[in-house]
Amino acid sequence: MSEEDKIIRIAIDGPAGSGKSTIAQNLAEILQINYLNSGALYRIIGYYLDLKGINPKDLKSVERRLEEININIRNNQYFLNREDVTDLIKDSRIGDLASMYSQISLVRNKVNKIIKNISKDTSIVVDGRDIGTVVLPDSDIKIFLTASIEERAKRRWEEEKERNKNSSYQQILAEIKRRDSNDSNRSLAPLKPAKDAFIIDTTSLSIDQVLNKILNLLKEKKIYGD
Repeated sequence: MSEEDKIIRIAIDGPAGSGKSTIAQNLAEILQINYLNSGALYRIIGYYLDLKGINPKDLKSVERRLEEININIRNNQYFLNREDVTDLIKDSRIGDLASMYSQISLVRNKVNKIIKNISKDTSIVVDGRDIGTVVLPDSDIKIFLTASIEERAKRRWEEEKERNKNSSYQQILAEIKRRDSNDSNRSLAPLKPAKDAFIIDTTSLSIDQVLNKILNLLKEKKIYGD
């Protein structure tokens, strides 16, 4: 698929550890279109606001600091005010900050504006927690990935080991349970599938199996293939 083709937007949502980022990135490569990880945007903002010591309840300070933030994305690398923060924001503590600050409407509006601007003129796969429900509700197709909490914790644990982190499985399991609760119960854009989303349980599926399911859905909707 090339940029000359009709612009398509694919939303992939799901909880932490469901595989949405891996699937979204691989899908974008197959379709030869752009990929955007919305969670990275929240992590960057959470990192910056925490770095500046901003209390989430101090909305005036939040608003002022948000104006200082300039985020650029090049070759799947994320830059905050020209600093490459791609690896820095992968830390689980930054994930907790992202979850906390994402409950602020000013922050969500900032992220949503970035995503909408990027996806306005280009075909793209965007993953997150409310892409299909709030950010890009007119997406050509909406996918919601899920998996058992034990499997999601196992995946995160293995990722942490690859990055030489010493987190225990039980610690990661507890963190994911907390993230699930925060994301699902927040009043602002809670984590849930869009009404017209295709739900895929990835617990016992390989990456290729999930991708094949999505590609078949795209073919059925005549978004991909003959």
